[in-house]
Amino acid sequence: MFPFEVLCSEASAANLLEQVRWRDGLYCPRCRSESVIKYGSYREYQRYLCKDCDRTFNTKTGTIFAHAKIGLDKLLFAFYAFLRFNTSIHQLDAELTVSYRSLRRRVEQFARTLDAPAIDLVGPVEIDEVYVTAGLKGRKRDQESRSRGLSKRGRGNYAEDKPPVFTLVDRGSGQRYVVPAKSADESTE
Repeated sequence: MFPFEVLCSEASAANLLEQVRWRDGLYCPRCRSESVIKYGSYREYQRYLCKDCDRTFNTKTGTIFAHAKIGLDKLLFAFYAFLRFNTSIHQLDAELTVSYRSLRRRVEQFARTLDAPAIDLVGPVEIDEVYVTAGLKGRKRDQESRSRGLSKRGRGNYAEDKPPVFTLVDRGSGQRYVVPAKSADESTE
C-alpha cells in the first residue's frame, strides 16, 4: 500500500524519492562515484556535489522526474492512481488541477520506462557499433547532398547526424539486441 497520507507535500515526496533512490548508498548519477558531499539545497531537494566530476545533482537528476513542471507529490499520486486504479489522464487532470498535456506526457514517459525491454545475456557477448548515416538527404551518386533548412538550429548536419547504434549478440542463446544510443562516448559504454 502506497502511503498517500504521508505524501501531502513536495518535501515529503522528495524525502520518499531520496530514500528509494539512494537505498544502496549515495552516488553521482553521471560518473557513478561515491565521493559526494552535501552542497546546499534546491527548493525541497538536497543538492550534492561530486568530488570526482565536480558537478552538482539532486534526487531528481537523471530520472523521469527531472525538469518536470508538475510537483513530485502530484506525479507520484498520478502514477499510482494510473497503475493501481486504471484512472484516466482526464480524470487525473481534473483532480490534480494540472495541465493535461504535461500530465499525459509524464504518464506516457513513465509507461515507456516500465515497458523498456530487459536485455538478458547468458553466454559470451559480442558488441559492435555502427553509425547510421542520416545526413545524406537527397544524395544521388556523386552529387552534393541537398542542404537542410534550419541547419544551424534544430537539425543536424552531415558530420553530426550519424547516430550510433550498438548491436549485442549473445553467443550462448543466439539472441541479438539492437540498442540505439544518444552518443558514443565513454559514458554510453
